[in-house]
Amino acid sequence: MLTITRKLEFDAGHRIPDHKSQCRNLHGHRYTLEITLVGKVIEEEGSSDNGMIMDFSDIKTLAKQHLVDIWDHAFLAYDKDTAVLEFLNSLPGHKTVVINRIPTVENLAREAFDILNAVYRDRYGTGLHLHKLVLHETPNCWAEITADA
Repeated sequence: MLTITRKLEFDAGHRIPDHKSQCRNLHGHRYTLEITLVGKVIEEEGSSDNGMIMDFSDIKTLAKQHLVDIWDHAFLAYDKDTAVLEFLNSLPGHKTVVINRIPTVENLAREAFDILNAVYRDRYGTGLHLHKLVLHETPNCWAEITADA
C-alpha cells in the first residue's frame, strides 16, 4: 500500500471539565495534524497531478478550508460545558467551536477524521480516501485513528 502524508499545525484552546488534574482548566495547545491518504497514483499525461496520489498543496488547501482554519485560534468547547460556553459567549467576537464530545485529543482526532474523511473520499475516482489521521496535542502526546479496512 502506498500512502502520502501532509502535516499541518494550528493553535486551539480547550478544557476537560471533569479531569483530575490541570486539564480541567482553560488552556491551549499547538496541535500538529498528520493526514495520510491512500489511492491509486494518477496516470494522466499532461495532468498537473500525474504521478501523484494527490498534490500536497491540494491536501493542505482542503484541510485548511474544512478544519484547520475553523479550529485555529478557536476554543474547542464541549456542548455540555455550560459554564465555559456562557463565559465564551460573553466575549464579543470570540472564536468558539462547539463539539458534542469532550475535547480530549482522542475525541478531537475522531471529530477531525469524520470531517476530513468526507472531504477527501474518492475525489478523483482513484479510490482516494483518508487512511489515517494523527493529532498531536503536544510533541509527546497524540491520538491516531485509522480507517476501517
